[in-house]
This record gives sequence, structure tokens and C-alpha cells, in this order.
Amino acid sequence: MRLRRPLLALGAPVVVLLGCVQPPEAPAGPGVGDPERGAVLMVREACGACHEIPGIQEAEGQVGPPLHGVARRTIIAGVLPNTPDNMTRWLRDPQAVVPGNAMPNAGLSEQQARDMAAYLATLR
Repeated sequence: MRLRRPLLALGAPVVVLLGCVQPPEAPAGPGVGDPERGAVLMVREACGACHEIPGIQEAEGQVGPPLHGVARRTIIAGVLPNTPDNMTRWLRDPQAVVPGNAMPNAGLSEQQARDMAAYLATLR
């Protein structure tokens, strides 16, 4: 019995500390994105400077289209069917999809783009 109390006492601070750790960079699975990591990336990459993005604080940009309901849209950038792979492709290299468009190439890795695409897929 005496051993349980110290272990339980240590358990609460450990849980609190774990809550402060950023989401891991490891992929959730092959070709799968993590929407929580995607939301963190949307903030880090300052996507809200150009887009209104639900769930992202201060994402009130007016340059690009608002991303409300983006998961329900059938086409991305006016040319690609809206699929997870195509959204990832668009996020990784928008200039290759539509040369000269206003969306910058952010230099995202495949996994980062998949994570962002997973977050965007939640915006119904």
C-alpha cells in the first residue's frame, strides 16, 4: 500500500507535463495525416495571414479564399478533385498545380502537407 501512494502522487505531475509536449512528427500511418498536427502547422506556417480558417485563432486573411467548408468542396484550386492526395499535392507545391497563383510554396514535407490536409478535411 505504501508504494501506491507515492506512485499516484507522481502520476498527476507526469500527466500535466505530457500535456505540454507538442504533437510528435512521426506519421500516424502510411499516407495518413494528423489533424491536430495540421492545425499546429497552419498556425506555424501563418496560413491565416491569407485565409479565414475555422478553429485557427486570428486566421482572418482576405487574400485567399475562406476555408470554411473546404472539405465539402469538389474542386481544389479550380482544377483538382478534392481528395486527400490532391490536397496534399496542392499544399506541397501549388505553383506546379496552377503556375502563377498567389499561394506560396511553403516547403512542406509530405507528412506536414498530409497533416494539414487532414485538418482541412475536418472543415465541413
